[in-house]
Amino acid sequence: MQFSERISRISVSSTMAVVAKADKLKASGVSVVDFGAGEPDFPTPDNIKQAAVEALNQNFTKYTPTGGTRELKQAIVERHAQDFGSNYTVEECLVTVGGKQAIFEAVLATINHGDEVILPVPYWVSFLDIVNYAGGKAVFLQTQESENFAVRAEAVEKLVTPKTRMVIVNSPNNPSGAVIPPAEMEKLLALAVRHNLVLMSDECYCHFLYDGRKPFSLGSSKNRENLLVVGSFSKTYAMTGWRVGFALGSAKLMGNMLKLPSHSTSNPTSIAQKAAVQALRGPQDSVGMMLAEFERRRGKIVAGLRAIPGIKCAMPEGAFYVYPNVSAYLKKNGVADATALAEKLLDEVHVALVPGPAFGTEEHVRISYAASQEQIDEGLRRLKDFLAKL
Repeated sequence: MQFSERISRISVSSTMAVVAKADKLKASGVSVVDFGAGEPDFPTPDNIKQAAVEALNQNFTKYTPTGGTRELKQAIVERHAQDFGSNYTVEECLVTVGGKQAIFEAVLATINHGDEVILPVPYWVSFLDIVNYAGGKAVFLQTQESENFAVRAEAVEKLVTPKTRMVIVNSPNNPSGAVIPPAEMEKLLALAVRHNLVLMSDECYCHFLYDGRKPFSLGSSKNRENLLVVGSFSKTYAMTGWRVGFALGSAKLMGNMLKLPSHSTSNPTSIAQKAAVQALRGPQDSVGMMLAEFERRRGKIVAGLRAIPGIKCAMPEGAFYVYPNVSAYLKKNGVADATALAEKLLDEVHVALVPGPAFGTEEHVRISYAASQEQIDEGLRRLKDFLAKL
């Protein structure tokens, strides 16, 4: 069988590969400490689940408009306005099958073969493969660990060429937890306007900020013609399996993005859309509860990692990941690189994490602390004992 050239440009998501291997071990009875999955370990709030039950009881199980129900789009723009002071209309909103689909549709709707997309490193694993699939060329902005992986508009602008069509930023960042300050985000948007680029702002962790930082969205800016905001219910409301995301942008961009699901997925699941309306319009207490617990876990895991000789770990400012530098343990005792280290950790002591090359760096691993404090303690113990033997 012959496969397409475009499918050969991409690989299976590294994070999903780790999750699959960890699940296989768990199914065989192995006690795995899973730091790989990027999802809250909290249950979906009861009011959201009840809304899905009610949707079933009311037989809300038919097709909806491909881009989402008007009810949900109205709830999205209203919640966004309440949280961030934006003023999007329903026509400027698209509901998608998770935030990842919004990113996929946006890139395929705007990028031609050979077009350049500026991507700060470290980047979320799927950004690169989606750009590659579209035939674009990723141009990497190397950020510095010593500066907590800061992204600066001045550095981005130096990479702009006549072929540049898009800049993708993700704040808070997966995998590093770095946060781009609002003033710097405004500079990035101004840069996009000057060069007539699309600035894609992936804000799916925007409610998980630490040390008193306030949630921020570029959608509150006045000049939004060159901006695409991508969001998700997965993290904010612990709804990863429900698969509901959204995009906010110009009506023209939304219309072009809509063409893809009209021939692929059709609408997001009807029942999940009803649940998402309740997530937005119901109590928001669960968001603050998760944030407070993640902040406690952040302190525990960073302190634990920094106590291991040789490991350097920047303090994440948001999301629920740490991105420690493990270079002191590479290229010795049969551990050639971070990927080999991650494989040995899973195979030998059953700790699942994601190696840095998936995110564009060679000396790091990503650890999700969306795990119980007991799991964090046990994972740190296993990690420390394993590394001591190296």
